[in-house]
Amino acid sequence: MTVQMKGQKMLLGGQWVGRDEVIEVRDPQDNSLIDTVPVASKDDAILCIEEAKEGAKIAASIPVHERIRIIQSAANYIEENKDKFAYMIAREGSKTIREAEKETARCIQTLRISAEEARRIQGETIPFDQMPGSENRVGYYYRFPIGIIAAITPFNDPLNLVAHKVGPAIASGNAIIVKPASVTPLSALMLAEAFEQAGLPPKVLSVITGHGSEIGDILVTHPDIRMISFTGGVEAGEKIIRKAGLKKISMELGSNSPVIVLDDANLEDAVESSISGAFWAAGQNCLGVQRIYVQENIWDDFRDSFVTRTQEYRVGDKQMRETDMGPLINEKEAIRVEKMVNEAIEKGAVLLTGGKRNGAFYSPTVLTNVPDECKLAKEEIFGPVVLLYPISDLDEAIQKANSVEYGLQAGIFTKDIDKAQKAIAQLDVGGIMINDSSDYRIDAMPFGGVKKSGLGREGIKFAIQEMTEPKVVCFKLTNQQL
Repeated sequence: MTVQMKGQKMLLGGQWVGRDEVIEVRDPQDNSLIDTVPVASKDDAILCIEEAKEGAKIAASIPVHERIRIIQSAANYIEENKDKFAYMIAREGSKTIREAEKETARCIQTLRISAEEARRIQGETIPFDQMPGSENRVGYYYRFPIGIIAAITPFNDPLNLVAHKVGPAIASGNAIIVKPASVTPLSALMLAEAFEQAGLPPKVLSVITGHGSEIGDILVTHPDIRMISFTGGVEAGEKIIRKAGLKKISMELGSNSPVIVLDDANLEDAVESSISGAFWAAGQNCLGVQRIYVQENIWDDFRDSFVTRTQEYRVGDKQMRETDMGPLINEKEAIRVEKMVNEAIEKGAVLLTGGKRNGAFYSPTVLTNVPDECKLAKEEIFGPVVLLYPISDLDEAIQKANSVEYGLQAGIFTKDIDKAQKAIAQLDVGGIMINDSSDYRIDAMPFGGVKKSGLGREGIKFAIQEMTEPKVVCFKLTNQQL
């Protein structure tokens, strides 16, 4: 399948517009040109927000049944064109075609859940007579949309992570402005087309393309933006918080996810789940398995099996169905990963397999004996690299798992319910997967972390909570017996 290069336009306030200055979107596999997108200016960003102010009023007035219809229609459009969406995900990003097909299917599911949750934005009655002197009062609260949401999205899930912000925003009656990653903007623009085909009123959704250095501050600091939904790195997230001012902020900032394998675990399941969790999307996954703590008496068997399976992982052309892993998003990122691995080896780490770079490709890599002071041990790798550690018992594993500044998700493999419960209670993370790797997620669950892994929760129902506010209504009744 090919997609004809035509110079894409961005969607600003219901209008598809181009600009003389463009960004070239290139395939990281061979650096071939896919298409171009406009470079938005500061004036474009301001115009986008002004249009969204009207869009917020329109969005809030859309009846719930119509929100449901629009979102379902967008999901149907994507399903009807799923091959085109999957091709674009695989072309502009790092995912193989099989990974891209799964992301497309998840996007459809994300939107359908959003449509369902639109009917469940409910309030509650409040017993005001619990307060002496308020016997003649009755009331309730309901949730109302906050207005305009700015969504800043990353490259690693260029369709579904956008849908995770757009679907709940529309379901809850908000306007939303999406700033997609400049290296993977095409999937987001295709999603906007799906909503346009579904009959979403103009100005409710905008997708503005360009450089974050040019338009990012406008979106973050503008007083009419009432919420920032950001997925990306810690450094960028901290800058946004310092600049944003008085508005709601939801952030998913990555991780350094641990997996614990105890001696009663199903070894085959632990290896297979952790391999997938480590190398999915070339390791560019916030939930990706980065550290694996293995009980000493099964250490040799796990290590040998894990290394063997890693060496069997097929790296190559993203569009070939037999390929397991493609390149990183660009050569610069592959060089960054290479430097982190080399630093660890220079400080005493042992390379068990991998450690080779070819352009933007970096081979699936496994290390052990990684010193605690190495960047690999402390920071998010965001690449296809896994660190193995032997541990004596669960207490040691929990202590080491909690030793980093991240806490998104973790995994533990054990048949002992007491040990699983101990890990649940003591691991400092936003989610823990029992007998699965840290990489497991469904789109309906609350998703987010603690410490430097973020603020708030995504997952449609929970994102809607973030994107709405409760309004209390109280009636003081007179001349009426309750």
